[in-house]
Amino acid sequence: MKKKVLAAILTATVAVGAFAGCGGSKSASSDSKVITVAASQTPHSEILEQVKPILEKEGYTLKVKVFDDYVQPNNVVESEQFDANYFQHINYLDSFNKENKTHLVVADNGKIHYEPFGIYGGTKKDLKDIAKGDAIAIPNDTTNEARALLLLQQEGLIKLKDGVDVTATVNDVAENPKDLKLVEVEAVQVPKQLPSVAFGVINGNYALEAGLKVEKDALALEEADGAAIQQYVNIIAVKEGNASSAKIKALTKALHDKSVVDYINKTYKGAVVPYEGE
Repeated sequence: MKKKVLAAILTATVAVGAFAGCGGSKSASSDSKVITVAASQTPHSEILEQVKPILEKEGYTLKVKVFDDYVQPNNVVESEQFDANYFQHINYLDSFNKENKTHLVVADNGKIHYEPFGIYGGTKKDLKDIAKGDAIAIPNDTTNEARALLLLQQEGLIKLKDGVDVTATVNDVAENPKDLKLVEVEAVQVPKQLPSVAFGVINGNYALEAGLKVEKDALALEEADGAAIQQYVNIIAVKEGNASSAKIKALTKALHDKSVVDYINKTYKGAVVPYEGE
C-alpha cells in the first residue's frame, strides 16, 4: 500500500512539473526546438509575439513568460530554466553580473532596440530660441542623468569633462556657455516640469506616458552611434556558453527580420528604435 501511495505521489509530482512548463528546472534547454524567453511586458513581449510565426517556419516554438521585475528574468536564465531574456540593456546586465556573480552575456547578434532620450519643449518650442540662464529639467538618477547630459552635449548646449560618458553627473559639466540651469528631478517627473522650464530631457517611455509623440514632439534625440546608445541598447541575454547556440541564433535573426523592424517602427513611432549596428 505504501509503495502504491509513493508511486502516486511521484506520478503527481512529475505531472505538475510538466504542467509548469518553462517555469520548471532546466526544462528550457532540454528541447532544441523550443525557445523559452523571460521578458518584460512592453515593448519586449509585444515584439516577441511578432517573432513567433517567423520561428515556426524554421521549426521552432517560442514560449514567452512576462515578468514584472528586473531580477527574476536574469536568475532564471542563470539557472538555465529559460534560454534567454529580453528586458534589459547592457549597462544593467554588466552591473547585475558584478553584484550577483552571475554569468550572463549578450547573445550573438543580440542587440535589438533602443529607447532614445529626447529633448522636449517646455515654455520654448525650438532649441534655436534657447537663451542665457534658461532652465532645463533633467532626470536626477545616475543612469538617466548621464544620458540627458550626453544629449545636451550632443546638441552643443554644454560640454562635459574629457573622458566622461555614461557616468556623467552635473559635476562633470566643464563648459556651460549659456549658464543653463540644470533642474534635477525624478525621471518620471520631468514631463510635469515642462510648463515651468524652457526644455526637458525625457526618457522615451515617460514621454509616451505623458502623451508626447517622440517622432513629432522631440526637438532632438540621441544619435544611434552615441556612447549612451551603445550602453543602453536592449539585448537578448543568455547564459555564458549559449550565445551562439542554434536556437539563440534563430531567435536573434528573427528579431532583426524586416517584418519585425517594420512592426517596431510602425507601432512605437520613434519611442522604440530597431538597432542597426553590429
